[in-house]
Amino acid sequence: MAIKILSVDDEADMEMLIMQRFRRQIRDKNFEFIFAANGAEALEKLEQNQDVALVLSDINMPEMDGLTFLSKLNDKKNPYLKAVMVSAFNDMDNIRTAMNRGAFDFVTKPINFEDLEITINKTIKHIEQLVNSQKEHDQLVAIQNDINIAQEIQQAMLPKTFPPFPNRTDFDLHAFLKAAKLVGGDLFDYFLMDDNRLFFLIGDVSDKGIPASLFMAITKAIFKSHFSNKNCGTISEEVRRINDFLSADNQSMMFVTAFVCILDLTTGVVEYIDAGHEPPLILRKNNEVELLKKKGGLALCIDGDFPYTSSTFKLEPGDTLFTYTDGVTDANNRTGERFGIERVKQLLIQATASAKPQAINDTLLSQIQAFIGDNAQFDDITALTLHYAG
Repeated sequence: MAIKILSVDDEADMEMLIMQRFRRQIRDKNFEFIFAANGAEALEKLEQNQDVALVLSDINMPEMDGLTFLSKLNDKKNPYLKAVMVSAFNDMDNIRTAMNRGAFDFVTKPINFEDLEITINKTIKHIEQLVNSQKEHDQLVAIQNDINIAQEIQQAMLPKTFPPFPNRTDFDLHAFLKAAKLVGGDLFDYFLMDDNRLFFLIGDVSDKGIPASLFMAITKAIFKSHFSNKNCGTISEEVRRINDFLSADNQSMMFVTAFVCILDLTTGVVEYIDAGHEPPLILRKNNEVELLKKKGGLALCIDGDFPYTSSTFKLEPGDTLFTYTDGVTDANNRTGERFGIERVKQLLIQATASAKPQAINDTLLSQIQAFIGDNAQFDDITALTLHYAG
């Protein structure tokens, strides 16, 4: 598309000189010139041609001089419309005034057309840079808006009403996700499969940001679909089916570590599948902390045919189960020191077995943030804490 240039000059031969000098650019549709004899006429031309990018204006003209016209041009507040002023070599006071009023550049009479062409090209390049910069800014704003929406969608997918089952006295739980970016790849979920069975899950996608959040959403949705189905099979059967589904056409090569559990609320027995996840901690009712010696399996999406099998452990009335992602233990401070599992153990011991899950999680997050200090959080931090009252 041709760059439109408005030439404003009361000298009759200026139009002819410009058309002759820039005939090649005009022929190739690089430049399109519009002409006006004074500032008043130039304003009318601008109204008729809103896409003018560059104004080449004389200063000394009848009816409306170039300086007055430049002031009117500024009133349009168009950051992409630039003015190059033209005046006699000895008219430096007016040229200086024009530059102070926002002219981009100037050339002097008698016009050196080689210099004029360089000045026009330089001005056009500056305009293009401004336009491209604005486009990039608009794109960043659009991306940011999309990320904000993605964050809202992701957070909306996570349970966030606590206590989640206020009418139940046999258990209490709380979970949180603190993403390293606006969106993250950690996930958790929980729901009652029936009056006596509680399903809960915590997981971690092997990436961060938007790609991980999309995979997280798919993973959470497919688990909910399988385990909320009244006709679902055993925990091993369903995890195998889910792994097969997630592994199919996994061109991104992402994987998900997960700790998938079903708690029998009448007995305290937890049947679980460990898909390469962090080992949970159990705060026993006697205030001792036990690192679960889990029987691990492979992370989901690595081998679609992996034969996941379940294991069990038992929660006694008064016990609290603490599950987490590696963002908890791997949190680093400025010196590179990890938060580590021992700090988590001490936190649980100090909390005592009577502490509510939300209080434990709130204290944990507060301590991690204090430990990190002004260091950047590099991984999602997620925890799900369950107290079994029996």
